[in-house]
Amino acid sequence: MTPTQAVTLRSPLRWLALGWADLWRNPLPGLAHGLLIAAFGGVLLWAARDRFWLLAGAFSGFLIVAPILATGLYAVSRARQAGRTVGLPEVLALWRSGDGRLVRFGLLLGLAGTGWVLTSAGLITLWSPVPIQKPLDFLRHVVLEPRLGLFEVWLLLGALLAAPVFASTVVALPLLVDTSTPVGRAVAHSWRAVASHPGPTALWAVFIVVLVGVGMLTALLGLVLVIPLVGHASWHAYRDLDAGTDRRAGS
Repeated sequence: MTPTQAVTLRSPLRWLALGWADLWRNPLPGLAHGLLIAAFGGVLLWAARDRFWLLAGAFSGFLIVAPILATGLYAVSRARQAGRTVGLPEVLALWRSGDGRLVRFGLLLGLAGTGWVLTSAGLITLWSPVPIQKPLDFLRHVVLEPRLGLFEVWLLLGALLAAPVFASTVVALPLLVDTSTPVGRAVAHSWRAVASHPGPTALWAVFIVVLVGVGMLTALLGLVLVIPLVGHASWHAYRDLDAGTDRRAGS
């Protein structure tokens, strides 16, 4: 089993290296996750290609709920640390288990995504000088708007809303897969882990955003590798962060 280490600013690079090793020592489950998520994203993109708000809602929900889809990758990494190799049948068994904790967590993440879309729609509708109907409208009148204001506020608002979602999931989801901890306690422990290691976890969040952004900018093809890499690495992040945080405070 890979030993845990003290969490430092170099830890995110270690987590990525361990995640990469997990992926290539048992590639089938990870690549299957990546292919499925990239394909699903492609279907969403095609279906909502001319309707900006439908596209924004679909992708916001998709990106926020995506960690739930990665729970199978946590199981693969956990098994490899125990010296075992699991395949797609074991991953599918986890998904079919009907764990109510994961269902509830997924619903909460879905509500968070809906909240972001509604907040974003209100901001852009009130501020934009023209109606935003298509993705090209958003690009022209928000992203490429020469005057400072709307796009910068939109990005800042997105970061402020994404931060508590990240803090609630970074340790909580792997913890739910690894133990029988209740949802509320897992979320509280995740927040304590982030509060105990603000620098490394903030850097880890930046790495995730950059990697997912690269995956999306490659016509979603890069997600085939990015999704399993981040999923496996997130397991190792959980292991180090959990070891460095006092879980007893939430019991």
